[in-house]
Amino acid sequence: MCGLAGVLAKPEFFQADPAGALARMSGGIAHRGPDDHGMWMDASAGIGLVHRRLAIVDLSPAGQQPMVSHSGRHILVFNGEIYNHLEIRAALTRECAAPPWRGGSDTETLLAAIEAWGLEIALERAIGMFALGLWNRDTRELALARDRFGEKPLCFGWVNGNFAFASELKALRALPGFTNPLSQSALHAYFRLLYVPAPLSIHEQIYKLPPGGLLRVQGFLKPTMLDEAFWQSVCEIPGLSYQPWWRLADLVTSARQNSFCSRDEGDAVLHSSLRQAVRRQTMADVPLGAFLSGGLDSTLVVALLQEQSVPPVHTFTIGFADAEYDESSHARAIAQALGTRHTEFLLTEHEALSSVPGIAKVYDEPFADSSQLPTFLVSREARRHVTVALSGDGGDELFGGYNRHVSAPALWAHARRVPQPLRELASRATLAIPRARWDRLASRAGVGRVMIRPGEKLHKLARAMSGVQCLDDLYDNLVSAWGRDNPVAQRTNTGSHGRRSGHTGGPTGLAGAENLMLRDSLDYLPNDILCKVDRAAMANGLETRVPFLDLDVAECAWRVPLGEKIAGGLGKLPLRRVLSHYLPNSLTERPKAGFSIPLGAWLRGPLRDWSQTLIDQQAARRETWLDSESIKAAWRVHQSGRIDLSQRLWAAIALEDWLEGLR
Repeated sequence: MCGLAGVLAKPEFFQADPAGALARMSGGIAHRGPDDHGMWMDASAGIGLVHRRLAIVDLSPAGQQPMVSHSGRHILVFNGEIYNHLEIRAALTRECAAPPWRGGSDTETLLAAIEAWGLEIALERAIGMFALGLWNRDTRELALARDRFGEKPLCFGWVNGNFAFASELKALRALPGFTNPLSQSALHAYFRLLYVPAPLSIHEQIYKLPPGGLLRVQGFLKPTMLDEAFWQSVCEIPGLSYQPWWRLADLVTSARQNSFCSRDEGDAVLHSSLRQAVRRQTMADVPLGAFLSGGLDSTLVVALLQEQSVPPVHTFTIGFADAEYDESSHARAIAQALGTRHTEFLLTEHEALSSVPGIAKVYDEPFADSSQLPTFLVSREARRHVTVALSGDGGDELFGGYNRHVSAPALWAHARRVPQPLRELASRATLAIPRARWDRLASRAGVGRVMIRPGEKLHKLARAMSGVQCLDDLYDNLVSAWGRDNPVAQRTNTGSHGRRSGHTGGPTGLAGAENLMLRDSLDYLPNDILCKVDRAAMANGLETRVPFLDLDVAECAWRVPLGEKIAGGLGKLPLRRVLSHYLPNSLTERPKAGFSIPLGAWLRGPLRDWSQTLIDQQAARRETWLDSESIKAAWRVHQSGRIDLSQRLWAAIALEDWLEGLR
């Protein structure tokens, strides 16, 4: 796990202070690689590369980057892990294509594979998480590539007329002459989704490479506007070409044509694939542990990890003083049953609240998933003991684990029969009853045994049903904080990016829930979940790994028929059956809780003054693109206690807190 950056710049850049500029880029991502740093440049070719290293595999100087290939033709900066790199080394040896190895790093393995097979084949044969920049001295071509699911970040664009790329925007903002304005299209998407979706970034003329993407740059390029059409499939403009080297849609199509013949066959293959994925991802020359939230996904990862480990696995969880949000007792019971070495970090309200202001500094751009706070704090605690931590992310997207996968298709099937005016009336009536009263009613009816925070979920559903004409509309509303009343005016000339372009042209014939799972895998997973974990962990010098996103596991997931994933109001049925080999159902079967904080109560209580100040500052600036009155109106409604609008408000608060960090 590391950080990388580079420039393909005009001669004037290299006539000034190129080493100083590259060093400032390196400083912007120093947190990603506290163990080592390196720089390489060729002023005559206009290229400069920097790297920050968090040493995980081969801690010796032989793993230093930027790394020059054995032939001297290629120079690589690489962030991530290639879990099957020893298998690739063996294949190169069999083909008599292996160079004299200098060390044991997976970076050297990947570089040798690129020289022997070419970049695209090397990427296709690599199993892992990664982002890379590759310079070809012979052709003077720069290639940028990102892993299949978007575990590792990579952004690029133009700064002061020069082409630049980096793991995080912080490195690009460190370049001399950075004046890129905020992108209004990105801000509109941010207020809707609580994150900025790729390929947009918060800055104009800066983009995020989509998962599975490959960009080639040749020669000096003038700043270029890349609209949605550029990212559809394969696109070439003078000096710049883009293509997806891997597409999830292709995997889905292939896997669905090879569905398992029986439940037993699917469960056996899944169990084997997960075991192999966990085994691969234990590759490390540093201490390794795992997050354990008490939920099904992280529990299964820990169970598989402990099964293959002789000493007890070190597990980490975070607890809350507020019992409504605290999952630590479940995690503790599971850790005891599995025999792990468990560390539990109890987050007091005082410590949580003192950590909230400034959490935005961890992120490159505005980010308003409030679970960023506990994710950052549990990563900080884990780093005190280990350098690598496995997580259970990805299980929901692949196996139908979100409530919207389970409930939305059936809900829409019933709701579509009701005239829209009646649906709107029911929605308003539901919102008219305060969340706390719904919680009390649900408790009396026994709903609390199968649903956590029912009032919050009912209010969210009521808002989501407004204006719905189809299942896609319902999904869009469910994942949107601000809908039609988005406080940022949409600029149409830069592309709406309202629905991810990668979703178009996908597999046909997907059932409703499968379509939602695919959309989550293409959008929510890389842009929210993986981004959140990567930034929170790397800010603490911790590498995280995600076994569910192993290629074989993902293929297996899409070979499982939908009826074997979701049935009887439950999702992730195959994972539940595999986990039953390790733990009794009494420990694992409980309502899905998520990883959240009591944000609504905090904004009415201990965070009220701080948040009010930020909202007032936002309004005082009178930005032409921002309707601050709608934000202030939402603030008043939330403070009244009638409706919990904390998600909406957190988007505005997190944006202003992030902007404060830039000033």
